[in-house]
Amino acid sequence: MGEATVRVLIADDHALVRRGFRRLLEDDPRIQVVGEAGSGLEAVEMAQNLHPHVLLLDISMPELSGLEAAEELARAAPEVKLLVLSMYSDEAYVRQALRLGAKGYLLKDAANLDLAQAVMAVAQGQTYLSPEVARILAQAFQQGRTQAADDPYERLTLREKQILQLVGQGKANKEIASLLSISPNTVAVHRANLMATLGVHGTAELVLFAVKRGLVKP
Repeated sequence: MGEATVRVLIADDHALVRRGFRRLLEDDPRIQVVGEAGSGLEAVEMAQNLHPHVLLLDISMPELSGLEAAEELARAAPEVKLLVLSMYSDEAYVRQALRLGAKGYLLKDAANLDLAQAVMAVAQGQTYLSPEVARILAQAFQQGRTQAADDPYERLTLREKQILQLVGQGKANKEIASLLSISPNTVAVHRANLMATLGVHGTAELVLFAVKRGLVKP
């Protein structure tokens, strides 16, 4: 992409965080911030409308998590390059983000130093990982661990993942049905399938699972 202006969309559910990222990026004359999204659903919609080169995507967001947004964008706007921002360095999160097409994974505590560099690398088609993330993946590879292969979460459909996150946020079936434009009965069926796939019993265990996966903040 050379020295051309890189258009960036920032998606994070905290306005102060978005403002901080915007300030960091706009200090670089090669980068233009074209918008800010406060939820996963908003990020998908704005990415389709604004056509950024790079989308900074937080993992933990309301309505649709960053990972579910990435899955949606892979279909709706595959030309947008994803740079995931996260507090989580867990191998499972990193592997899932990369599997869903993310070109970079940057830990938030390293963003002050690396954000503009990461954006430019991803915009140019390179992969960018925080040093700590790269170390974790290298260690996992050396140890031959394959956590994702046996992860029941990976067997959920996109709709089931959406409903899991909304259940984790404490929403009832009618609220979920309204948000997703489906019937309460359909939500109930999805919840039953969720519990069967994940091997959990009842709403409390679904909420706990969502919290442990980082889909909602405890």
